[in-house]
Amino acid sequence: MVLRTFGWAFGFTVLGLAAAVFYDGWAALGVVAILTVLEVSLSFDNAVINAGILKKMSAFWQKIFLTIGVLIAVFGMRLLFPVVIVAVTAKLSPVKAVELAVNDKDRYQQLVTDAHPSIAAFGGMFLLMIFLNFIFEDREIKWLGWIERPLARLGQVDMLSVCLASIVLLIASMTVATHAHQHGGGHADKAQTVLTSGLAGLVTYLIVGGLSGYFENRLADEEEAQDGKRAEARTAAGRGGKGGPSLVAVTGKAAFFMFLYLEVIDASFSFDGVIGAFAITNDIVLMALGLGIGALYVRSLTVYLVRQGTLDDYVYLEHGAHYAIGALAVILLVTIQYQISEIITGLVGVVLIGWSFWSSVRRNQRIAAGRARPSDAA
Repeated sequence: MVLRTFGWAFGFTVLGLAAAVFYDGWAALGVVAILTVLEVSLSFDNAVINAGILKKMSAFWQKIFLTIGVLIAVFGMRLLFPVVIVAVTAKLSPVKAVELAVNDKDRYQQLVTDAHPSIAAFGGMFLLMIFLNFIFEDREIKWLGWIERPLARLGQVDMLSVCLASIVLLIASMTVATHAHQHGGGHADKAQTVLTSGLAGLVTYLIVGGLSGYFENRLADEEEAQDGKRAEARTAAGRGGKGGPSLVAVTGKAAFFMFLYLEVIDASFSFDGVIGAFAITNDIVLMALGLGIGALYVRSLTVYLVRQGTLDDYVYLEHGAHYAIGALAVILLVTIQYQISEIITGLVGVVLIGWSFWSSVRRNQRIAAGRARPSDAA
């Protein structure tokens, strides 16, 4: 099971490390290894969130997630994304941006760092919306009930998460954005940039998340109707009747937008990894290799969690991951002005997920001992 799920990650690791040695010697191998660990540590909560969505999709779309999705994650977000950011923010052609990445690494690093406020605002708002919509939803199983019960009641107010996220964006644009950190330790007023980018992140969530939810609900309605038609078909079978219509088209639309939603989530999670990687190297090739290997492990871990049913066995893991998302969203917004070590960012996610896993184990032990109901909180 492990080899079948992580086989591609293991194989790509060997090839990636060999390519690093061939590209720039044994020192490059160490850089790529460090970047891989950085990416995995920062994105473990991403794997848990993705697993919660991926388990609703068919085996076919899970394979798409591990093939086309990996290409998008490795080459799109870890290689092309920084180049596109430089091209857009510095008003350069893509060719010129690539030339900078290859021939003038220091200037390339400076441009990516200076673009961080817009990157952080977009990713921070997208992730914040994921967290808010989770925490405001009334769920049967609650982890931190003393927090989640009152928030679930507040969640009955329409568009509360959008209003709260908008308030956070306004506060960020009037505080940290007015003294945004720039390359070399300087600061600049990026209020307008942060406001625009944050609004783009909010709108992106509403569009992609809304379409995904719409088609998922359509699929549920169609499946319910299909159940009734199957019952009628079984009754009519004795009279020569035929079955109902296929649901392939609806399933395809729902799965496609879920896949798109997953890719945008991955993009938002990758922002801090890409920016943080510059603290280790400004070589775009080594960065793409290290972060790409890490992204492949995160995707393989996502599929492993789905196939093992881990989220069903340890029910608070999804809660912990969403709390980690909320923390990461706040950290991204704070880093517009202040530098925060990637170690702190990674540890926050690890602690929250580890706590939720431990709470899940305790819950399972209590249920096994007959002292708690399945819906009880930790």
